[in-house]
Amino acid sequence: MIIQSYTTSFLKQLLEGVHDFRSSGGDVFKLALYTEDANLNINTTEYSTTGEVVATGYTAGGITLTNVNPSIYNSCAISDFDDVYWAAQITARGALIYNTTPAHTYSNPSVVVLDFGMNRVSTNGVFRVQFPLATDATAIIALGAV
Repeated sequence: MIIQSYTTSFLKQLLEGVHDFRSSGGDVFKLALYTEDANLNINTTEYSTTGEVVATGYTAGGITLTNVNPSIYNSCAISDFDDVYWAAQITARGALIYNTTPAHTYSNPSVVVLDFGMNRVSTNGVFRVQFPLATDATAIIALGAV
């Protein structure tokens, strides 16, 4: 992953108590893949099929993220996910992490937009998204104390 950004709606929804990252009893988060035709950015508010990857072996809506594991690392609240894989021939430019089970009235609200920096293609029939190390400086979700 080259560039990541929390969506502005996610930051607001954190203050509203919408997202529950607890590993037991928390919400279900998914990662959906997108082509270069998608218009994902910090203003993306929810999951959409517009520009989503279409490929044999890839299901619309993406894949459920596991190891949603909030913890503290050097005074930062962080959350980590296991890497995800598709046994499919896929070309993707980016991805969206979103919440499928928010506690409020939002429908599939966005969390993080990922831009791979260029089209990425499956290697030997497997497409992999590798999450960074779960540290204060590199975790996919890291909220620092002031």
